[in-house]
Amino acid sequence: MRVVVVGATGNVGTSVVRALSTDDDVTSIVGVARRMPGWQAERTEWRQADVATADLTRIFDGADAVVHLAWLFQPTRDPAVTWRANVLGSMRVFRAAAEAGVRALVHASSVGAYSPGPKDRPVDESWPTHGWPGAAYGREKAYVERVLDVFEHDHPGIRVVRMRPGFIFQRAAATEQRRLFAGPLVPRRLIRAGRVPFVPDIPGLRLQVLHAEDAAQAYRLAVTQPVRGAFNIAAEPVLDPHDLADMLGTRTLKVSPRLAMAAVTAGWTLRLFPASPGLLELALRIPLMKTDRARDVLGWTPRYSSYEAMQELFEGLREGAGMDTGPLAPDSGPAGRVREMASGMGKRP
Repeated sequence: MRVVVVGATGNVGTSVVRALSTDDDVTSIVGVARRMPGWQAERTEWRQADVATADLTRIFDGADAVVHLAWLFQPTRDPAVTWRANVLGSMRVFRAAAEAGVRALVHASSVGAYSPGPKDRPVDESWPTHGWPGAAYGREKAYVERVLDVFEHDHPGIRVVRMRPGFIFQRAAATEQRRLFAGPLVPRRLIRAGRVPFVPDIPGLRLQVLHAEDAAQAYRLAVTQPVRGAFNIAAEPVLDPHDLADMLGTRTLKVSPRLAMAAVTAGWTLRLFPASPGLLELALRIPLMKTDRARDVLGWTPRYSSYEAMQELFEGLREGAGMDTGPLAPDSGPAGRVREMASGMGKRP
């Protein structure tokens, strides 16, 4: 089996490439990325391409499956750019897969595609996927779900799988996630037991988390098994602010959603960090997901608990961890943080 992984050098992509490279059913892997990595994996060849402009059909030719992971989080201050890459780019990936005669398409959707839902009980994959309009991420993930609806109708011979994971963490991706969401003003030494003054206890803030290696195994199974449809994937337990405070050796402080939104909006307006206020709105509204289908149909069980995945994130933040790929470049010290600030805090990628 020949598999093309689009967006192969990021948090999930590197893990998916590694997982596929250990599967005897996968004979070759093509990793597609905007920037060529220094990192290498067995049975993997690289293609440099931008999903918004490249001739993807030529790259997909001869592939049995395409895994679409490419997603642009920044610039959050210019949603037209992310729409072009994420929505129009996804449409180009799907069209190229059909033109190349690919038999299976595995797409990275997200818990962020779901409409607002309950926090006191989990929902299954039938919950509506209309996103939250206040966040570009939710709008784009939901729109691509509608594009896939049409694609499946028009191409019934192509096996389509939609992965809907929770928050995906690993040590090597910690610096990337700090750059994308917290920005250069968060010092590494802060992420230590007792250094964080408090964790805001915001009503509705409950997180479903999983390790990138576990996410990768779910993708591997989706590629190699004759399954279709959507799969929620997340580890146990669901984390709340008290769990995060325990891991950081600090306390919680009750904060209303209105006050939290005002603080995030102020920081965003003052360009203190790159993550838009809409992402907090989205996090407070997404439902909890039921993962029974991934276990029963896909045969997927996570090896890492949500605590372990979150702990790796904190360790990676302290270490400035990373890998030799463009998205996962490790913390480069004061000079690198100055460059981040010069980029406009969410203004451009």
